Amino acid sequence: MQLLIATNNIHKFEELKPLFAGHELLRPADLGIGNFNPEEHGTTFFENALIKAESLYRITGRPVIADDSGLCVEALGGRPGIESARYGASGGTPLSAEEKNRLLLSELEHVQDRRCAFVCCLVLYYGRQRFLCVQETLEGEISMAPRGMQGFGYDPIVYLPQWAKTVAELSPEEKNRISHRGKAAQKMAAMLSLISIQ
Repeated sequence: MQLLIATNNIHKFEELKPLFAGHELLRPADLGIGNFNPEEHGTTFFENALIKAESLYRITGRPVIADDSGLCVEALGGRPGIESARYGASGGTPLSAEEKNRLLLSELEHVQDRRCAFVCCLVLYYGRQRFLCVQETLEGEISMAPRGMQGFGYDPIVYLPQWAKTVAELSPEEKNRISHRGKAAQKMAAMLSLISIQ
């Protein structure tokens, strides 16, 4: 089945491809849709994922999977949360991943409670008012300094005690097995096999 992925983020797209084996995944750009960037005015990961999925479905009429994800830090009241991609942006200019990581580490410089969780909400939108949703987490701690060269975004500063590694030190196969996005996609793929999309 062809599935449109409602993202311009090549890292997210590449992570999802092996998790939906047997399906052809396409980005908006593959259909000639440039600058797909709906306004994310929701207050939850679910609301923003649904906005993206529904927006692309209205344009194409094809089944769409949308991801909204971010990092929630306990000591920061859940921030950056749904603002993870825009965290620290000034005057509309986004920070680089390295700058966001440095900012987050500086906010936690003297904080003992470093618990955090990556959250991923996936929405499959396949008809007017017809959708499935899965939300999953990967829990860890904010490290004292970045480590690792794999992954992207906040991966170098999220430490997993059970693995004694940051997310950026996991292999792609390990990350897909245990990550928030990997777990959500595995469940979504299982549900896809049980429903009829017409």
